[in-house]
This record gives sequence, structure tokens and C-alpha cells, in this order.
Amino acid sequence: MSNNEIVRFDNVRKSYGDTQILKGVSFTVKPGQVVALIGRSGSGKTTALRCINGLETIQGGELHVCGRAMHTGKVDLLGLRQEVGIVFQSYNLFPHLTVLQNVTLAPRKVKGVPAAEAETIALQMLTKVGLHERANYYPEQLSGGMQQRAAIARSLAMQPQLMLFDEVTSALDPELTGEVLRVIEGLAKDGMTMVLVTHEMAFARQVASQILFMNQGVVWEQGDGSMLQNPRTPELQQFVSSGL
Repeated sequence: MSNNEIVRFDNVRKSYGDTQILKGVSFTVKPGQVVALIGRSGSGKTTALRCINGLETIQGGELHVCGRAMHTGKVDLLGLRQEVGIVFQSYNLFPHLTVLQNVTLAPRKVKGVPAAEAETIALQMLTKVGLHERANYYPEQLSGGMQQRAAIARSLAMQPQLMLFDEVTSALDPELTGEVLRVIEGLAKDGMTMVLVTHEMAFARQVASQILFMNQGVVWEQGDGSMLQNPRTPELQQFVSSGL
């Protein structure tokens, strides 16, 4: 793995029982890149994302993340997750903690950052996601879009090298989806390296430096945003035309 790659999939295979989900996936993610994984449900997108963060182990091929050889099975997952943040479609905020307390928790408990410093970092991240004014609110006092932005701030407070987003807008209505996507677009402009599973095609076309269309457990087609206007394969053509 070269120094200018944050993630490298090399013929990665993953099965659940007899069901093969990843059938030889290969791609790389370089610093500052935004890579969007698109494709139908069951094509392997989320599984690939979860392998990056060590939530799933692979059965074949090689996977390197932030200089760590994930395929060896001997990875310090706590160390990895300080460098790789992940945001899911469910926000997973602690309901009994304020937004600020939610965001400061991991830096304090995991990285041992002093409380005052953790609060400074947290407020910077809440400002970045447009929630500075809501720092002392509880999750139930926020809209779904605000809760998702708070979840993004919580991951950013760990100051990761890489951010992963798994269908983070799928539970939101269109207006709230827009506010979350604007935050991710801002992160892209700031140079954050990201891998995101998304069904928002217009957003992927606009923000991603590389789009990977996954189909039948492999990367079927890849390219920049223009590939969505000019699909090379019938499978991507059908996927795009169905508006998924």
C-alpha cells in the first residue's frame, strides 16, 4: 500500500454463511477524495463500508485502512476507530446527554482529551455543522436533520483521517436531507477524505471525486460524475434510469 492511499481494497471477499456479498472488490481512496458507493440494495455497498471500519471482517483478499492491514485479523480496532469516523442512518445519540456532552464524550473517554479542550473542539465542530446555538439542547429537542448533523459533529470531534457515511439521509424528509448534504459538501470542500453510501444521485454527481457502482458484489463501473450521464454498462443505465 502506498503512502498516498488511505484505503485499498484488493480483491476483497466477504460472505455471510453461504451467501457471498463481496466477490472480489478492488478500489482505492486517496487523501482528500470523496468516494460515493452506489447500487441496488444487496450489492455490497454497506458491507464494504463496514469492512473499512472493522465492523465486518473479510474472508479473502487484502484490505488496508490508514496503514493498517485489516485482512491479518490483528488490528487495533480502538486505534483504527480514532482515525476512521462513521455515521449511520440512525443517529445513535445518547438521549440523556446534551448535544455538547454527546460530542465531547468520545474525545474525553477514548483519547483522554481534557474536558476544556474537548469542549473547545466540540464547539468548533458544532459550528461547522451549524449547531453551535443548539449545544445545550437534548437530542429530543432537535429535528432529525439536526440530530444527524450532531452525529456528524460527534465523529468529527475525534479528528479522524477518514469519514464514512452510510445512507445518512435515508430516514430524513427532503428538506432535512438538504441540510445534512450541505454539511457533507462543506467537509468535502475542506478536504476531508470520505467514503459514502448514498442513493442521492445528484449529490454524488456533484460532490464525489469518484463514484463506484456496485453490482453483484463487485465494482461494476467507476468514474467521475459524468458516468451517471453516460453509463457504459446496461446495468448502470438501468439503475440510473430507474431513479434509485
